[in-house]
Amino acid sequence: MIAARIAPLFVIALGVSACNRDKGSVAPPRIDTAAELPSQSSTIVVPVSVSLSALEQQLDARTPTELWRIDKAEPRCVPGKQVKLFGKAVKVTPTLACRIVGHVRRGRIRLGGSGDTLTIAMPITAEISARDVGGIIKQETATGAAIVRATAKLSLDGNWSPVAKVDLAYDWTEPPGIDFLGQRIRFAEKADAKLKGVIAGLERDLPRELAKLRARDHLAQAWRQGFTAIQLNRERPPAWMRITPRRLGFGGYRIAGDRIELQLAAEALTETFVGNRPTDPVPTPLPPPAPQIGPRALRFFIPVLADYAQLEPVVQRALRKLAAKGIDLAGIGPVDAQFGKVTIYATENGYIAVGVQTKVKARSGVLPATSGEIWLSALPYNAENSQIVRARDVRIAGRSDSQAVNLLISLFDDVGVQANIRDALTHDFARDYNKVLIAARRAIAGHREGDFVLSADITDVRNGPIRVTGQGLFLPVQVAGTANIRFAPKR
Repeated sequence: MIAARIAPLFVIALGVSACNRDKGSVAPPRIDTAAELPSQSSTIVVPVSVSLSALEQQLDARTPTELWRIDKAEPRCVPGKQVKLFGKAVKVTPTLACRIVGHVRRGRIRLGGSGDTLTIAMPITAEISARDVGGIIKQETATGAAIVRATAKLSLDGNWSPVAKVDLAYDWTEPPGIDFLGQRIRFAEKADAKLKGVIAGLERDLPRELAKLRARDHLAQAWRQGFTAIQLNRERPPAWMRITPRRLGFGGYRIAGDRIELQLAAEALTETFVGNRPTDPVPTPLPPPAPQIGPRALRFFIPVLADYAQLEPVVQRALRKLAAKGIDLAGIGPVDAQFGKVTIYATENGYIAVGVQTKVKARSGVLPATSGEIWLSALPYNAENSQIVRARDVRIAGRSDSQAVNLLISLFDDVGVQANIRDALTHDFARDYNKVLIAARRAIAGHREGDFVLSADITDVRNGPIRVTGQGLFLPVQVAGTANIRFAPKR
């Protein structure tokens, strides 16, 4: 019986001796997973607008002021009159010939409109004379006036060249004509035939004048310079947003005030990179116009990172405060603990590893003093859309239920010690979060690439769950807003 009792005590002694020689627990495997963010699809407005008054001046200069001129003999200027006498037609007045001389001139062309309809207003005046009327009247002159109104629907063809469809409508406010020998001689139809050519002229000239504004050249240049990377944050961590345009949609022309604007939207891939600037994407040629892509929306991620060096001194201070208050272990009694260097890094399955160099001695002297490095693991987590990160499931690495008698193991198995470590691992990202947001807003508020400026406004910010990466605790922040690229040449 005595031998049977001695055997377990001998095994326990061997266990204590072995723990003292190991001087701690085994460090968990270190992982170096990089902080990666998913790419987003964004739609960036690319307004190309021109002055309506500039287009008006160009169109006015191109259009001749004299729209029509006539100088011709008219054998039936005044048809003869007939009456029936004894059942037969008897001419009572002769048919009179004359010479018609005249012209139609226009006034200044005015452009206006709203929405997708361009309006063109052009006053015209007519002065037409009937000369040498039958050798009886030397000359009769008639004047008339009208306002020619046209509506133009503007579009683009597959090569980004302007196209116009013009509809012309007008009424004579004063139709040109003269009264002679009880008859009204009208000249409006003679002018009308010539004014129909105005439609063809406007349909030809409007696209030409719009083409002079080099909208396609500006678009091609904006498209090329859109393949770029924008620095969102300089440090802690350095972050870049890379833009890769994919399609350019055309939503028609829009007229507002004195501007005529091409409604364009570029669909682009927006990617966020942590670290050094990524290589710029290779520009592709300007693609044909795509159907309208949809509402504009800029989407990208910005990273908020807490490196593990920030957490290590916090854990060390918390443990030293606990040691100063005194630690009482169940079954052992009061102990004196000294906590040294703390090491934290990423390990498997979303956990972090926490190593603490420690020396502990039981005041009762029941167990020998022990020193070494104990490794624990903990799972960081945060609530949805919260910047406060906490830790749970703090345990000695590789162990779920320790029955060891080693003082180091007993110390870190203690509920109070683990609670202090768990609390010390709590990290509020709010300060870094706000700092990174401010930097990102500044970066995209007016980023210039050559003659083009990207202007963006952040309207919504959300953060996802914390991620454990080789670089640190990584809080992905999803940003949404609106953006446009405008042509602003350097002076």
